[in-house]
Amino acid sequence: MRAKVVHLVTRLDLGGAQQNTLHTVRHLDRSKFEPVLMCGPGGMLDEEARSDASVKTLFVESLRRDISPFYDLLALLEIAKVLLAEKPDILHTHSSKAGILGRMAAVLAGVPIIVHTYHGFGFHERQPVFVKKLYVFLERLCARFTDVLVFVSRANVAYAAEHGIVRPADAVLIRSGVKLAGLPAPVEAAKLKMSAGVGMHKPLVLSVGNLKPQKNAGDFVSAAASVLAVVPEARFVFLGDGPQRRALEARAFALGLEGKVLFLGWRRDAAQWLAAADVFVMTSLWEGLPRALVEAMKSGLPAVCYATDGVTDLISDGVNGFLVEPGDHGALAARVTSLLNDEPRRKALGAAAAASIGPEFDIDGMVRSQEALYERLLDRRRLR
Repeated sequence: MRAKVVHLVTRLDLGGAQQNTLHTVRHLDRSKFEPVLMCGPGGMLDEEARSDASVKTLFVESLRRDISPFYDLLALLEIAKVLLAEKPDILHTHSSKAGILGRMAAVLAGVPIIVHTYHGFGFHERQPVFVKKLYVFLERLCARFTDVLVFVSRANVAYAAEHGIVRPADAVLIRSGVKLAGLPAPVEAAKLKMSAGVGMHKPLVLSVGNLKPQKNAGDFVSAAASVLAVVPEARFVFLGDGPQRRALEARAFALGLEGKVLFLGWRRDAAQWLAAADVFVMTSLWEGLPRALVEAMKSGLPAVCYATDGVTDLISDGVNGFLVEPGDHGALAARVTSLLNDEPRRKALGAAAAASIGPEFDIDGMVRSQEALYERLLDRRRLR
């Protein structure tokens, strides 16, 4: 008999956690598992999920990203109602909001096995102290009735242990996967760059992500200004969208960087842009395991990144990329400038980066690892 597994995520935005969750429910072994996807509405991947007849997708109308006591209580009750109707063997939650509400609802609904994956944390050092303490309390509470806590990076395991959420020995590490076989992607670099108004022979510095505070794209603009003062022919492209886009575009314009710093929104050809770029930059203030960085490194791109969380799992400073103290956009700009002016060093770091991304980062291997985890938990339940 197949085990029913419900995957719950807050919203299907175009991010690593959401794309990997969607890939998981599509590719779980149907001879062993019956997958169900549950999420709040309003994400860029909603239509993609709805159009896939192989996966049952349920939208929880009251589940929203923003904190709202009224809607959060409503979502808790709605999720519990769905779980009572679906009667899953396993609930696997992703993202902070869905992780807290979903696990509480699972207890109310009597779901036998509860799994949560941390793709990052809802709390961080830049929050007001009382806000962080509340999130930590909720995570500790939910951890008590979670059968397994899954992490995508060793740095996240250490951070959770530091806050009393998990013992390192109890944590399970399953990397956030990408399609390694397609990287680097084939690309006509000159044609791609010209299609976006980037000169075909211009050195290209690339970043990818949501334009929200976590990704800290303001430092990407600041670093670009410093680099362009020394390497004026360079071009900076950010792939992604979000609430900060207009402000960032206005800032680039005010700095005289129009046409030199470009925000192109979400692109389905991100892999081609990675293959066409010369340097990858990531200015995130906190991360789980940044999928875009894994893809960049496998594409042979040298990366210059702030040394945050899962980034430090991937980059060894000076070996397969460069790490910079978070917030030091001047040092980041200096590293980018040095790479743009040193092609042999750029190629050597890029080759080392590609070689350092092994099979543990393969997206289908990620699914198989989750299946193995589910089978262990189901066997344990049967023995009991």
